[in-house]
Amino acid sequence: MNRPKCCIFDLDGVIVDTVPAHFIAWKTIAAELGVPFSEAENEQLKGVSRTSSMKRILAMGGIKMEEEEVLTFTNKKNEVYRKIISKMTPHDILPGVVDFITLLKENNVLLALGTSSKNGPSILKAVGMEDVFDVAIDGTHVSHSKPDPEVFLLGAKALNVNPADCVVFEDAISGVQAALAGGMKCIGVGQPDILYQAHAVIPDMKNLDLTIFEKL
Repeated sequence: MNRPKCCIFDLDGVIVDTVPAHFIAWKTIAAELGVPFSEAENEQLKGVSRTSSMKRILAMGGIKMEEEEVLTFTNKKNEVYRKIISKMTPHDILPGVVDFITLLKENNVLLALGTSSKNGPSILKAVGMEDVFDVAIDGTHVSHSKPDPEVFLLGAKALNVNPADCVVFEDAISGVQAALAGGMKCIGVGQPDILYQAHAVIPDMKNLDLTIFEKL
């Protein structure tokens, strides 16, 4: 693939490492419900909306709950999570991200954020990246969470770019599937055995240059 017109980045696990914060918050809720919850279970919630994640935890414990009570617990989870991310700084941006984004900007590649998180704006502001992306689509803009491609398609539409000219950077299998469903190329950031459906997989964002697109 030649240089894409647009790169769309997931937030959690790609731009910043919020996985530990999510794990602590969900583990707190799971413990309250008496549901065993490990990092392996947390891995399965990557890229999944808050409500859907809550329902998966309930399913793990065989617990039935009314929608109103589900909302109460998801709000409680978010309170714990927001306390943690409120302390984030630019030091929490993952290695290589700033250099690669700077390179893309220098080469006139449009930048979009595509995250299921409703806390996207808060995180970007905390780490000093609120003005980096040409458009930021987060959980407040979508009706369907990943693996539905809505969040990525909205980003492409907002920038008037054909999905086929977009490359998505994702660390979650649900995000990879969303990118593929949207007709986009996808670079997985993380473990090949988990993200094998992506067109290419890299361990992290360190030392990236434009040759990464030649692998697609």
